[in-house]
Amino acid sequence: MSTTSTTYGARDHARAQAGTVTEAMPAIPASTWPDPPSGVDPAKLVWAETVAGGGYTHKVLARGTELRLTDVEGDACAHLLLFNADQPWERLNVADTVKVQWNAYLGEAITLLSDQARVLATVVTDESGKHDALCGTSTVDGNAERYGDGSPQGASPSGNALFTLAAAKHGLTPRDLPPSLSFFQGVHVETDGGLTFTGSAGAGKSVVLRTELPVVVLIANVAHPLDPRPDYTVTPLRVLAQRSAPSTPDSPEWTASPEAQRAFENTADYLTARGIA
Repeated sequence: MSTTSTTYGARDHARAQAGTVTEAMPAIPASTWPDPPSGVDPAKLVWAETVAGGGYTHKVLARGTELRLTDVEGDACAHLLLFNADQPWERLNVADTVKVQWNAYLGEAITLLSDQARVLATVVTDESGKHDALCGTSTVDGNAERYGDGSPQGASPSGNALFTLAAAKHGLTPRDLPPSLSFFQGVHVETDGGLTFTGSAGAGKSVVLRTELPVVVLIANVAHPLDPRPDYTVTPLRVLAQRSAPSTPDSPEWTASPEAQRAFENTADYLTARGIA
């Protein structure tokens, strides 16, 4: 008879798992993360986790946090959503992020704009250059058609299904989920308007975002919907976040464009009125 067939046996089995370490799990506390990369101070870490391919994660981050995403093996695809942690009806607006800045491609100094014309986060470092702000994430039906399953517990979970789970842990429903953007798998717009999947820049590339408001972060590490490979292909994503400081009028991203400056001014006005800054 299994030792978990009784309450005591189940308790003992559960307690025996203490100290188990797997490749895909958070470090708690984050300061215990082994071998942090250059530029990361272990004493300032507030989030340290490896997200498996087909996995998801989420966290509430303070304003001024640096969020470092790393494509560990070269086939991660970090689909990202951001919400104002204090007023989650304010959320990432990918369409405005693209059209307001006259730029369909994510990269350094690009601001991630909310639907209130404020800056939720800024891309401050980009080693990859292979990202997508046009396609959104995968759906249950789309993955079921391509791979045979799109459920969150299946072998090929969709980004939308995983976002739904992550959002629920912050009191958000499927109706609260806007289109997402993704890092580490590129898409190029052709002259005829068609979209071409360009893949990754290789293993070890990182992107660093700086949060400009307190935010709820949702991440789904799933295959890109335009990935032409027949197999569901996605590898681990490393997530590290450390305490830092938000952008100021002297920061280069603040004045990267007239549109960015206006969005930062909108953000500063909001923060001042709320007594946050």
